[in-house]
Amino acid sequence: MTHVVTCFLRHGTDVLLGRRSDAVGTYIGRWAGVSGYVEGDPGDAERDARREVREETGWGDATLVRAGDPVDVEDGDRTWTVHPFLFEVDSRTVTPNEEIATYEWVSPPAIRERETVPGLWAAYEAVAPTVTTVATDTVHGSAWLSLRALEVLRDRAAVADDHAAVASVARDLRDARPSMAAVANRVNRAMSAADRTPAAVRTRAERVADAALDAGREAATRAAERCGASVATLSRSGTVRAALERARPAVLIGESRPAREGADVAAALADAGLDVTLTTDAALPAELGARDPDAVLVGADAVLADGSVVNKVGTRGLALAAARENVPVYVVAAAAKVRPDERVHAEAGEAVDLYDGPAPVSVANPVFDRTPADLVTGVVTERGVLDGDDVRAVAAEHRANAAWDEG
Repeated sequence: MTHVVTCFLRHGTDVLLGRRSDAVGTYIGRWAGVSGYVEGDPGDAERDARREVREETGWGDATLVRAGDPVDVEDGDRTWTVHPFLFEVDSRTVTPNEEIATYEWVSPPAIRERETVPGLWAAYEAVAPTVTTVATDTVHGSAWLSLRALEVLRDRAAVADDHAAVASVARDLRDARPSMAAVANRVNRAMSAADRTPAAVRTRAERVADAALDAGREAATRAAERCGASVATLSRSGTVRAALERARPAVLIGESRPAREGADVAAALADAGLDVTLTTDAALPAELGARDPDAVLVGADAVLADGSVVNKVGTRGLALAAARENVPVYVVAAAAKVRPDERVHAEAGEAVDLYDGPAPVSVANPVFDRTPADLVTGVVTERGVLDGDDVRAVAAEHRANAAWDEG
């Protein structure tokens, strides 16, 4: 049995496929992911995967998203054990070597429509996002997870026999992260605009995903205009980070316990050349008062219909401190994050993150908090800065989209 790696590079919601050249020994002319032989211990196949990605595409710093379980593929008298990997890259620049005749970035269901190496779709499914990965991810924000949810919907629609099967997956995705409005809103948008066929849902999910990527970029551009020379923030928001990288202010950022994702963002911004100060969540309000930034810029997991904002815990305290110091607070979010109602779905961290001793101590360890609308200067979206009436109008749009599952 021969062990090989197959690597999928993802940018946005597309993956890289390469047509194998006559420089390879097998499957010349067929489409494949980045692939090669496992040269050492199959248990350390990631090393071979990274080598192949570097040699065949030029990407030496691709981010590993997932390593899938090995897939056994039979092709005539050959049996291959494929070790699948999914990497994420931040551009579509590729420097192919002689093993790739040509390459394309494609929506993954296109794998099923091309002449590929054996088992390529099975290898992709082993690393593709699922309802479970969307539901259990504790690292990424709601914009990123909403894209993954749309990928799940797209991929399942590509293989479904009827609309009922797709609708079942859509319901599971819609309910996977109740605190993250964008996940449900974007799934509902894809389902509401599609004909009741799997093919229509697949096409619509791809279009909604493209629009979501555009929305994040436009919201970041608009937010960058409001940064000034210095900004305070906390937690992880891809849109906020993009805005800061455009505007390049001095940044004060809270560490954002318990996952401390603020520390990761601080390091990334500093590596990009920004002047960054990382502080504890408890010290963030006092540091804001001492430093007097030009603005507070935060993301949102949901903007409620009354204009209040649900975001990583600590946002409310930061907004209260900003009000005391007369610092404007801008929430940066795509319009898809407006919730069609005013429900708050709380998520709690592990109790042991705060206390695991023998005393009968009750633990409150919320992940999100709610910042009242009167503490928010404006909600910056791809549509511009939304006021209260604008938020209510967007909420009504989302309620209409959710009606696909009524009756």
